[in-house]
Amino acid sequence: MTRQRLGRSKLGRIGLPYLLLLPALALELLIHLVPMVVGMVMSFKQLTQFYIRDWSAAPWSGFDNYRVSVDFSAPIGQSLLNSFWVTCLFTALAVGFSWLLGTAAAVFLQESFRGRGLLRTLFLVPYALPVYAAVITWSFMFQRDTGLINHLLVDQLHLLDEKPFWLIGENSFTALVVVAVWKTWPFAFLTLMAGLQNIPRELYEAAAMDGAGVWQQLRKITLPSLRPVNQVLVLVLFLWTFNDFNTPYVLFGKSAPEQADLISIHIYQSSFVTWNFGAGSAMSVLLLLFLLLVTALYLFFTSRRRDADA
Repeated sequence: MTRQRLGRSKLGRIGLPYLLLLPALALELLIHLVPMVVGMVMSFKQLTQFYIRDWSAAPWSGFDNYRVSVDFSAPIGQSLLNSFWVTCLFTALAVGFSWLLGTAAAVFLQESFRGRGLLRTLFLVPYALPVYAAVITWSFMFQRDTGLINHLLVDQLHLLDEKPFWLIGENSFTALVVVAVWKTWPFAFLTLMAGLQNIPRELYEAAAMDGAGVWQQLRKITLPSLRPVNQVLVLVLFLWTFNDFNTPYVLFGKSAPEQADLISIHIYQSSFVTWNFGAGSAMSVLLLLFLLLVTALYLFFTSRRRDADA
């Protein structure tokens, strides 16, 4: 009897964590996995506005939606390819500048000085603000005639001769990158600032005694010590930025300029503007496969480099 009781108690302790995970797993299945599977099924159908009431009744199209999406000699494929390259360039610039600003701010605030707490709070304000409120504010600032940006550049600093359009044309890409960096870099700053707390101060003191300057300490101590944090941070920033929908949608509306046509907005237009949900779903699946491939390659090479350094 005692053995049976001990066996049940041990079984209960082992099964309790899995039991506690069940609600989270059920919600994950309901919120993410089920819509993902439905989207994959929709990508193999001729799903247009005529089948919105009953999408399951739409006829099967096989891989036609995928063939149209990757036919880069046709208009649909060309526009998708252009959107892909725009998104790649946007992601590289936004992630690069966000990481650079976050690193500089984290290193600058590593030393204790008067007002450091206030600066930390101010630096985190863009990350704490709701995305829609922040981007709407930027959209007002980028207005040609009444915006603060043109007033500052043209009327106050006299850096430009005439007021440019920021939300249409070639300047729209610059405006999009500026807003994305402003919104994203505080997360990099917060993550790197936490990582810097784990670096022993004795390393900097010993390096200073050996004659190492600030740049040498940064290159030989700070950046190598932050490598595990940076590996995760860069991947998270890449996935967030490449999939960013809120920023271009609030900044430009349903139809973004060609120069700022991110792939998230492009898929939205293909699905909800042209009412071709089958093609939009196929593009979404292709985007998912691309992100999975990039993530797998990134984790593979970073793990190999970590093993080599060890």
